[in-house]
Amino acid sequence: MRLLCHVVREASTFAGDIFKLVGGTAVSQAIVILASPLLTRLYGPEAFGLLSLFTSATAIIAVIVCMRYEMAIMLPESDHEAANLLAGCLLVTCLISGFTLVFALNGDLVAGMMNAPDLARYLWLAAPSVFFSGVFLSLNYWNSRTKHFGRLSIATVASKALATGTQLGAGAAGYVTGGSLIAASVFGQIVATVALAGQIWREDRDIFSGVRKKEIYLGFIRYKKFPLIDTWSALLNTLSWQLPVFLLAFYFSPVVVGWYALGMRMLQFPMSLIGKAISQVFFQRSAEFRSDERFPLFVTQVFRMLVITGMFPILLVTVFGSDLFGVVFGEAWTEAGLYAQILSIWAFVWFISSPLSTLYVVFEKQGFGLTFNLLNMISRLVSLVIGGVLGSPTLALTLFALSGVFTYGYLCWKMLDLARVPWSAVYAIVSKNLLLFMPAGIVLLYLKYLDLDPVVLVLVGSLSCVLYYLYLITTDRQIQVVLIGFGAKKWLPFLFRHG
Repeated sequence: MRLLCHVVREASTFAGDIFKLVGGTAVSQAIVILASPLLTRLYGPEAFGLLSLFTSATAIIAVIVCMRYEMAIMLPESDHEAANLLAGCLLVTCLISGFTLVFALNGDLVAGMMNAPDLARYLWLAAPSVFFSGVFLSLNYWNSRTKHFGRLSIATVASKALATGTQLGAGAAGYVTGGSLIAASVFGQIVATVALAGQIWREDRDIFSGVRKKEIYLGFIRYKKFPLIDTWSALLNTLSWQLPVFLLAFYFSPVVVGWYALGMRMLQFPMSLIGKAISQVFFQRSAEFRSDERFPLFVTQVFRMLVITGMFPILLVTVFGSDLFGVVFGEAWTEAGLYAQILSIWAFVWFISSPLSTLYVVFEKQGFGLTFNLLNMISRLVSLVIGGVLGSPTLALTLFALSGVFTYGYLCWKMLDLARVPWSAVYAIVSKNLLLFMPAGIVLLYLKYLDLDPVVLVLVGSLSCVLYYLYLITTDRQIQVVLIGFGAKKWLPFLFRHG
């Protein structure tokens, strides 16, 4: 009984921290999703393609702009040591972001290599984008350490609201170029970073009074594995994520990149809404309780939660993807829906494994992370090049998705093994939910076979998704524990009449 009470109490606290992140993430993602049907009717696929190319290029530098020392902020026992690591991250960010000026100085060359000459005039924005990304990343991990998850929510909402509002305003005024999307995105990034920095300085500045050069240096030495090993791992991981954007542009055009970008954005919406928040809080909890005997049970619960919350949306996209995109975003974007269908199964496996992947950092197994990301990048590169050489973007993405299912499945297996999760529990969770979804999948495929109006299919799919989550809330004890941690029992008591 004592163990059960402890698990429930930890689950409620875990849920509360997730909610603080999910709340901000949900609002910010809702802003983007609600605005997307308008944006796709104002801007064409080529404009979205240019935005994706810019974002991908800067993301490669941004992921190593702190030399991965931001990950180490979570690990020291004392806030004093962590504060010195944060200061070190900001110092490294200033140095490395300066190198991005090469984009502005060689804009025509860089844009030409991407098969997007129109991008050249906007590459001067790369330096501020990378700088503020590095600052935000450092502050993000400081907030996770201090459990001030509400700060992140406020900053995230402010960023998305300002960026999306600016994009809509520019589009309505007739500035429907990729440059408008890029400039608005960077503007939102800057505002979010400044807002977050102001909150931290106002509440935590006493801690930073102890920052010293010697302490920063000692922190760099103590956590040298991060720049020496994890930097390469993160770089490979980011390169593998951005490869589709660059190779689709190289072999085809920015228009194809735009279709791919929208498909990925919509796939990542339900995935990142829950998965990213779980990942952040899971990382903090894992670092804190990794030696606890109840840790395998905790990881098992998180794994199960990821499976049951992510499976049904992916099933809907797999069956109705092209219809959904055509209805919501316009006929010009049905190809993006097809791309989403192709990538959907891979997205589900990624959704499960991504939060769990923080375990290799918690257990300081950076060598495994490097090996995995190298394997992942090579498999993606081969898949996309084959499709590109054969002149088929759909083949390229199909091979990309298949390779992703295997590589991320392997990652999930390794992380569960590292956490000492019993394989009987994993098998029971996966098999039970697959059997549960087989009838639903057959019904949805039959509706698709009837060739009904796309609007009808979208409505049926949306209704079935709502009913599924209502079923989960009213019947699943673990989900109820999480929602009670959110405070849901106070404002939706009728859903918990049996709990």
